[in-house]
Amino acid sequence: MSKTACIIGATGLVGSKLVNLLISDDEFEKVKMFVRRPAEIDHAKVEEFVIDFDNQEEWQKNLTGDVLFSCMGTTLKVAGSKNEQFKIDYTYQYNFAEAACKNNIPAYVLISSAGANPESQIFYSQMKGQLDQVVLGLDFQIIRILKPSVLDGHRKERRRAEQFTIKALQKLIPVLPFLRKYAPIKGYRVAQAMINSLKDYPDLKSRIYVLDEVLELSSKF
Repeated sequence: MSKTACIIGATGLVGSKLVNLLISDDEFEKVKMFVRRPAEIDHAKVEEFVIDFDNQEEWQKNLTGDVLFSCMGTTLKVAGSKNEQFKIDYTYQYNFAEAACKNNIPAYVLISSAGANPESQIFYSQMKGQLDQVVLGLDFQIIRILKPSVLDGHRKERRRAEQFTIKALQKLIPVLPFLRKYAPIKGYRVAQAMINSLKDYPDLKSRIYVLDEVLELSSKF
């Protein structure tokens, strides 16, 4: 049976790779993208909704299908303030997850962060951990949360901290093998892992994949 996928964060590092993978995946007949600005992807499978994320009445009626992939994320520098980052990384994603659940979308797949912890003293890690916690309480049939290491790939905006971490790990891993599970992971690998997570442990409602488990999942099927 052909499926319909819904995506938020479709223009980001992982989301853009995910769209391309879904287009070439015969299991999916439609890809619904919910974006703030036109992504200009011209393909028969793709249905684009340019929306105001603050106006739930505008987009909720179109949020129907078989799975919601949530790939949204920004930095404090790009967002401009902690309040704005929280709105994008937590509020918008939770609102979509809750609406998808109410619209009877059976499956939900979220990209979180390796350091996500609701008790963390670090704002970003705490925010991500809080989101993980609340979406696990939603009544989806399938919930998958991926917590990869630092993402490696071309971004529209430059993220100096990520670039520094990637270079440091590339130098340290050959001499400190125990760091291998923290190895940077390409965006397309995370995107493939998101799709593969729907096939992994199909009878298990929720499953969280951390660090190198995400890389293993990306080549599992």
